[in-house]
Amino acid sequence: MKAVTWQGRRDMRVVEVPDPTIEEPTDAVIGITSTGLCGSDLHLYDPLTPFMTPGDIVGHEPMGVVREVGSAVSTLEVGDRVVVPFNISCGTCWMCGQGLHSQCETTQNKEHGTGASLFGYSKLYGQVPGGQAEMLRVPFADTLPIKVPHGRPDDRFLFLSDVLPTAWQGVEYADVPQGGTLLVIGVGPIGDMACRIALHRGVRVIAVDSVPERLARVFGRGAETIDMSRTDDVPAKVRELTDGRGADSVIDAVGMEAHGSPVTEGAQKVLGLLPKKIQGAVMQNAGVDRLAALYTAIECVRRGGTISISGVYGGAADPIPLMQIFDKQLQLRMGQANVRRWSDDILRLLEDETDHLGVEEFATHHLPLDEAPDAYATFRDKGDGMAKVVFTT
Repeated sequence: MKAVTWQGRRDMRVVEVPDPTIEEPTDAVIGITSTGLCGSDLHLYDPLTPFMTPGDIVGHEPMGVVREVGSAVSTLEVGDRVVVPFNISCGTCWMCGQGLHSQCETTQNKEHGTGASLFGYSKLYGQVPGGQAEMLRVPFADTLPIKVPHGRPDDRFLFLSDVLPTAWQGVEYADVPQGGTLLVIGVGPIGDMACRIALHRGVRVIAVDSVPERLARVFGRGAETIDMSRTDDVPAKVRELTDGRGADSVIDAVGMEAHGSPVTEGAQKVLGLLPKKIQGAVMQNAGVDRLAALYTAIECVRRGGTISISGVYGGAADPIPLMQIFDKQLQLRMGQANVRRWSDDILRLLEDETDHLGVEEFATHHLPLDEAPDAYATFRDKGDGMAKVVFTT
């Protein structure tokens, strides 16, 4: 089969690899029909390269049709249409029972001190072959895949794999009070969808970004917008729009890719020149992120407010302004999305005749799998109006 593979820093290639097979009686194999390109995939492209091995199959937003099931699988049949969550959770351990599927005790990577394994996401998270491929082996076939109906376009359900539950959890964790204001920093795919979910719930939303096309998308859905390239003081603008207090809740949907942290960005580039083994050790023990988005969130939220972090951070020694956080009496909530915690609620919304969140128009680009290497480069550079990419097989 064809698959998108990591071959080196900023080097993705589509190659032929062996077809997946049933390895455990609880497995299924699906033929992938659509699979997304996520902002988190760009972290593997650069800078999380120390934890990748040439030939790793990437991608964690797949859906498709069941081709084969193991002998112990009882709830799936060949021909069923399914979406596969990005985190690999058993659904039966204590953590899964608490709704913390991203901390699944069955697939935790204890040797690296990380949570549940992820499809297509490096040694740190299990080095499990990913979903940017023509087929995928899916463990825990009775509890992990999300069965969806036939008859509607893939895009109606595809984003259940990551974008929707990640954004949904971000809004839940933001805990916007009745009549309050939500500020969303960064309106790439996750921030954009978080805006849509909050607006659907009747929340006032202010969105911040520097890419005009992305701001236009959320403005068209009803969000107020701040173009950070046109103001040198985003927190002051936010306070101006919120009676001088700041936003009640803020979602940081950017994470480690934030612009505006030149010293850290320079250090990351120097780190990339070191031997791979040393890079990994530094990142796991002394690494720092570009924290401009998080610092902006701390400045923009009102005293006593909540910050919800959906953007991925990977630094082990990030300098967090604890004095300011304590003084402002802030609440911080964060973490990988617990997909199966939210998926049933989201699915009920998606099955409605009305496309409430605009999922069928959400992707800006539908491309064949063969064009993945170019898409990675374009998406990283925010070129061609690219906000969300779906690969079709």
